[in-house]
Amino acid sequence: MPVDPLAEIVTLLQPSASFSKLVEYAGAWRVRGDVEAKPLYCAVLEGECRMVAAGQPPLILRAGDFVLAPAAQELVVESLMPPPTGIAMTPVEIDEGRFRVGPQGLSPNLRMQVGLCRFASPDAALFVSLLPAMVVARGEPRLVTLMQLVGDETRKARPARELVLERLLEVLLIEALRCGAETAATPSVARGLADERLVAALRAMHARPDHGWTVAELAAETALSRSAFFARFNRTVGLAPMEYLVAWRMALAKRLLDAGELAVAQIAARVGYASASTFTTAFVRHVGIPPARYARGLRDLSGVDA
Repeated sequence: MPVDPLAEIVTLLQPSASFSKLVEYAGAWRVRGDVEAKPLYCAVLEGECRMVAAGQPPLILRAGDFVLAPAAQELVVESLMPPPTGIAMTPVEIDEGRFRVGPQGLSPNLRMQVGLCRFASPDAALFVSLLPAMVVARGEPRLVTLMQLVGDETRKARPARELVLERLLEVLLIEALRCGAETAATPSVARGLADERLVAALRAMHARPDHGWTVAELAAETALSRSAFFARFNRTVGLAPMEYLVAWRMALAKRLLDAGELAVAQIAARVGYASASTFTTAFVRHVGIPPARYARGLRDLSGVDA
């Protein structure tokens, strides 16, 4: 079965749900989000609105649209005829999992399912940097269904709730990223996977991280010249090919160190280093501490939590 880089990245992010709620908006309104760079996702069920995110052009969202912002911050959502500048409102809970913005007496002009999650991975910042700053998918009913399942699960104390939520969020994030990959304007691994040439190189690196890849070999996987491949990869993914490979190897190494089942030399071989010493040098350069000390730190934390 071929390796799926996007699925691997999302799985390593270790997503978990913070909340999922249904919000109704009425009248002239504005909501200013303060989500501390946490992953935000929302699905417009009825109506339309304007979304303004830091560093992004304003978006007009309509029924059927889905938005994913892996590191949302300074986010404003407002009605198409908003209140005066500076006025912002706070959603008020009117029922379990249901919130209201604007006067109670008016019919809603927007209904939106809004969710917030967190990434537990120590490499979350790295992985998020490989994803688009914002993904917009239009006319994808599967995403709305997945959001509703997440919302339902967050409000029920069912057996294995956290495991089910983690799997639902993984599917939701993967579906959103692959639906919006072709329209994302910023460089990301999702855009690389949507590129019919670059996807071969990305799959090769993920399938064989232990191989001593060179730029020339990766270019051959894509049937591009070395220079054309290097420029296209950098422009589309946002990192040079070898930078991406090292980042992925270090993420895998951390996962293996966390498992605590292999010696440093064995991990070095698994992630493409000829010796423990060369792996240690690369790990220190990338992480800041030697792998053995990193593993001891994880064991110490485990002991505290136990």
